[in-house]
Amino acid sequence: MNNYELMVIFTPVLSEDEFKNVQKKYTDFITENGGTIVHSNPWGLKSLAYPIQKKTTGIYWVLEYSAPSSFNEKLKIQILRDEQIMRFMYTALDKYAVEYNAKKRSGVPTQVDKLEEVNNG
Repeated sequence: MNNYELMVIFTPVLSEDEFKNVQKKYTDFITENGGTIVHSNPWGLKSLAYPIQKKTTGIYWVLEYSAPSSFNEKLKIQILRDEQIMRFMYTALDKYAVEYNAKKRSGVPTQVDKLEEVNNG
């Protein structure tokens, strides 16, 4: 099992219920194919750096999961078929990224946070 992070930008016309349903759809898809969900983080509606499909905003969602390496091709096919998704990117996480994400979620100050305090303080 490898660790991955998936970031998805959905079309901004989704309602709150539709957004929750599509999150459930992909988390279920991962677990049905032998993966496990580590953390789900819906960011909500954000401005885009540049227009995508003539839209200037999108609904962001970041998902951290563990899955076999062969799974990502199945996930990519599912995502490319989904018209509600404007952009997506999945990234393989090494052990340091997994450790960093776990610390960040638990509220433990990370090295980056400490540097920001020094620069701002």
